Amino acid sequence: MNFIRSAKSGSDWSKNELIAYNISVSPVPAEEFFSSVAEPSLDHLDPNILTAPAGAEGANLSDAVIAYLGYLDLAVSATQESSIDDFAVRTLDLLGFTERGTVVATRYAIPLTICADSNQIAQTDVCLLHRPTMVLLVLIEDKTLSNRTDAESQVIAEAIAAFQFNNQKREERGLAGLAAMTIPCITMSGTRPTFYLVPVTQELSTAVIGGVYPATETRVLKCVTVAAHTRRVSEGMEDTEYRKLALKRLLAFRTIAKSHWNLFLEL
Repeated sequence: MNFIRSAKSGSDWSKNELIAYNISVSPVPAEEFFSSVAEPSLDHLDPNILTAPAGAEGANLSDAVIAYLGYLDLAVSATQESSIDDFAVRTLDLLGFTERGTVVATRYAIPLTICADSNQIAQTDVCLLHRPTMVLLVLIEDKTLSNRTDAESQVIAEAIAAFQFNNQKREERGLAGLAAMTIPCITMSGTRPTFYLVPVTQELSTAVIGGVYPATETRVLKCVTVAAHTRRVSEGMEDTEYRKLALKRLLAFRTIAKSHWNLFLEL
């Protein structure tokens, strides 16, 4: 397909790059996207995390709950992009994404080779790393300030960079590179998560490296978190019912994501 392709960092990707590399995004209903996992329970969480207002500081609240609600309050009224990153990190920690051998990192730059240029990067806002270095999950936010960007296209670029990076790390350890990895990704629009499963193949990675159109289409699955009762599209986890839904979806996604990253962590 005749389409201009150039060496761009992940932060500069837009819908044009998705078309140029034969990538489509398919929205999937939640009941289908999460069909492989049972609805998770939130009973292990302090009930005040689920019911107290953002920013609450009551005497009946623990220090940990007050801290989490404070991060939520900053993210809800974010004037700094870092507020959403900080809230995302605390939420991943709260829900057990960080297990032994894994860490949550912010502003982690993943090398990206594109159009024969190996000096580009895909800049994550938050990512989950398996030590010593393997990218398990990437998260970026829709920008809260004036320069709103295409988070969906950027998170797909980060998934492709993660594939290249993870295979390089496997090979450095004397392991065979893999022909495919499904990279779990999240975008955060304020405090509203959207989930992606990005199946990156060697064919797609090679096409990006060479700046050519791959013959095989890559179909990315996407699931938006929307509550039936939500009055405004912009309403997020400041609403306690939406908060419970979002936390359940994040827990369910942890199970799905782990089933995928375990495959490329295997020897």
